[in-house]
Amino acid sequence: MKIRTLIVDDEPIARERMRSLLSAETDVEILGESQDGNEAVATMRREKPDLVFLDVQIPELDGFGVVKALEGEPLPAIVFVTAYDQYALQAFEVHAVDYLLKPFDEERF
Repeated sequence: MKIRTLIVDDEPIARERMRSLLSAETDVEILGESQDGNEAVATMRREKPDLVFLDVQIPELDGFGVVKALEGEPLPAIVFVTAYDQYALQAFEVHAVDYLLKPFDEERF
């Protein structure tokens, strides 16, 4: 069984980096990518991923807005990905499984 994964980031280079790293994992299926919060919510509702790599600062709804929009619905495991360490506590308050600071290396990912 593969881990159904969604990548959410407004930066094409960041999405490409995560896609590249995830492609090396045989137990991961990449369902798709979203570049803004509204698109992420719609994709998460439609595809029901197991895991989401979610940037904090994205257009429309930020990463925390995405989580809030899905309140009351089953949530996937969420790994917040951001260049800012100031959101870490807030990320774990919404039950994130991890918090990746950009730029991250392959080992940390």
